[in-house]
Amino acid sequence: MDYECIRLEVSERVATLTLNRPERMNAWNDTMDREIQHALRRCDEDDEVRAVVVTGAGKAFCAGADLGAGGKTFESRPAAAAGPQIHPWDLHKPVIAAINGHAVGVGITLAMSCDVRYVAEDAKISFAFVRRGVIPGFGSHVTVARVAGLSNAAELMMSGRTIRGKEAAELRLATKALPANEVLPAALALARDIAENSAPVSVAIIKRLLWQSAASTASDMKQREDRLFAWIGAQPDAREGVEAFIEKRPPRWSMSVCRDLPDLLE
Repeated sequence: MDYECIRLEVSERVATLTLNRPERMNAWNDTMDREIQHALRRCDEDDEVRAVVVTGAGKAFCAGADLGAGGKTFESRPAAAAGPQIHPWDLHKPVIAAINGHAVGVGITLAMSCDVRYVAEDAKISFAFVRRGVIPGFGSHVTVARVAGLSNAAELMMSGRTIRGKEAAELRLATKALPANEVLPAALALARDIAENSAPVSVAIIKRLLWQSAASTASDMKQREDRLFAWIGAQPDAREGVEAFIEKRPPRWSMSVCRDLPDLLE
């Protein structure tokens, strides 16, 4: 598929999904939404992709919704999306947001739906929805409260105030705040490390359990972990991981996220 508003490139088993409307600071529109959906599905269905990095072209990550329609910008948004949707948390691979510049509105809620976030120290971050008369989406009422705590989520989302990337990291919205030119390289380095050294099925299981943890007690989660550990411990990648370590060589993972995920994960 030829994309109009994004780019998708795969190198060294890492897919880089770039929001690509730099002349509009990568403002979100319906075309970008559809193309991101398509690209995420491609990444999830391709065993050669072990990790995904999401970033923005130019100086911004995403400046929020494209407001070109003026006061009617949000009028036509449907109450529910047509057809099945896929989000970064749905992928069986890690999704890392490289917030290379300003992330406002949907720009930051998209990033919050990823597994890891690296942010530019001087990037402007704002859940600006309330200042436009609407509310945040992308599951952010769960994700922001989960990573930053209820009080911080309430302050940021109810005020819509602007913070910088450094403060975002202090509030735990992001894992690291870095100089802008280091954000994408750092995210790619993490993605490549996972792609090269981590068993893909193990990563998929960990990701699913982490995202399900908000609705689980520690006891419930331990029971799921025990069942899945018993399963994964008897699989070829468990033997390969130990043998590679003992033999001091890179692991040669053979299991497939597309073929080998257990029914226990559902």
